[in-house]
Amino acid sequence: MATGGFSTPRLARVRELLEHHVDSGFVPGALAVLARHGHVRVEAAGTLAFEGAGSATPMALDTICRLGSMSKPVVAACVMTLVEDRTLRLDDPVDDLLPELADMSVLVDPDGPLERTVPARRPILVRDLLTYTLGTGMVPAEPGTVPIADALGAVGEQPPDEWIRRLGALPLVHQPGERWMYDTAGDVTGVLVARATGRSFGEVLRERICEPLGMRDTGFCVDDDRLGRLATAYAHDDAVDGLVVEDGPDGRWSRSPVFESGGGGLVSTADDFLAFASALLAGGSHRGERVLSRPSVTLMTTDQLTPAQKELSGFWPGYFDEMGWGFGMSVRTRRTRLGPSVGSYGWPGFYGTAWFNDPAEDLTTILMVQRAHAGDQRLPSSQDFWTAVYQAIDD
Repeated sequence: MATGGFSTPRLARVRELLEHHVDSGFVPGALAVLARHGHVRVEAAGTLAFEGAGSATPMALDTICRLGSMSKPVVAACVMTLVEDRTLRLDDPVDDLLPELADMSVLVDPDGPLERTVPARRPILVRDLLTYTLGTGMVPAEPGTVPIADALGAVGEQPPDEWIRRLGALPLVHQPGERWMYDTAGDVTGVLVARATGRSFGEVLRERICEPLGMRDTGFCVDDDRLGRLATAYAHDDAVDGLVVEDGPDGRWSRSPVFESGGGGLVSTADDFLAFASALLAGGSHRGERVLSRPSVTLMTTDQLTPAQKELSGFWPGYFDEMGWGFGMSVRTRRTRLGPSVGSYGWPGFYGTAWFNDPAEDLTTILMVQRAHAGDQRLPSSQDFWTAVYQAIDD
């Protein structure tokens, strides 16, 4: 029997997987949304926390979760609204709005001393921020082994003007446009949006994306009257060989941040994120409210990286063998296992949230859990989830 494009008996495997993650103690709760052909299926298991009041509150569509890097696509969409109203242009340098990033120097050796630099061959463009090719970003390295990694780590959480000043005082790791580098571009983008509009990044995001789409629980912090819906985030602690609270309802997201991080600072619900994902899948509108043009959505969800950029980029060899990068999100370029089709787009988050739109299947899939590092799509838990989702598809 099929309902809404899914085999009802096979959908049970999605719920069984979520229940397994809860019963095994991997997470206290998990929720999955599968939307296809106008039908929405919600599978949930467990509660918001292992302990306290959250242990008695079931996971639900309105459970508030930390998005981590799943913030990046929302931020990119906000930028495209500014491109559409001509506040920004994709191929304009960021120099006027972000003078801290003008006339940059670039390391001669990415692993070498900070003093050995050459001038940047060209300015950083707005497009570079969206494609994560501005020339700096996450540099995985053991402390004390790579100078630029230590220097970037020392920038810290600062008010936006001070943060961008400290970032601009460092050399770029690579030439602008040379290769993809993760994370930092999302944070720079937030500062750019604030400077371009003369308002806080959060205000602009709320006005241009969240309010039109009815995303009432999406933002950079959680008000007191909603804290009861904020799931607790956990992390594995080798010292105790178990999970410990990484961030609770009274933690970091219970108050306004010093820096509104476009790279990973948003909280949201499955219900809110479904509205955002549905708008992209429908070409920029949701329930009669248009936030982006169809050409903008196409641009965001098309692989923007060149073969040369992919060859030089990624966290490990072959990182871009099966995917590319659009604006703030990945784009599937090859299918080698059960999971999103070629042309699918989306991104996971640090705490285990994940989202992909699959236009070929008319499918949106959202996963909400709250466990640090669980967003790694190489984990068995991630691979099993996508297998469970795609084996349930039935025309």
